[in-house]
Amino acid sequence: MAFLFKIIDKKDIDLVVPLIQKSNDHKIPEAVLKQRFAEMVNQNYECAGIFDGETLIGVSGLWFCTRHYSGKSVEPDHVFIEEDYRGKGLGKQLFEWIYNYVKLKGCESIELNTYVSNYPSHKFYHNEGFKILGYHFFKKL
Repeated sequence: MAFLFKIIDKKDIDLVVPLIQKSNDHKIPEAVLKQRFAEMVNQNYECAGIFDGETLIGVSGLWFCTRHYSGKSVEPDHVFIEEDYRGKGLGKQLFEWIYNYVKLKGCESIELNTYVSNYPSHKFYHNEGFKILGYHFFKKL
């Protein structure tokens, strides 16, 4: 089975909303997600997609920035693959695609956050060579 990995065009960003809703148990309303993604695509954000034919089955946001301690970097965000496609090596393929893509854009490093309770992701990222460097704090205003 051949899958297509590509950056989702800004005009098609609403395609990601159903997957993002699944990834957060529909806690954020669709209209709010659409509005936020419409803003995000006009910032330093891109979204990589995994397609099975015409069907979007996986996503990873990519936030680009330059940090004093790591140089030009990318932060994968809201990584999600449809449940029926998990366990088939697609996560590893997606990250290989991301590594190659962001190197072409001049990135020197990758850093990311994952929820404390998302144990499968911890194992995945450790296996990908990521190291835990700190804590992510959040405060709702």
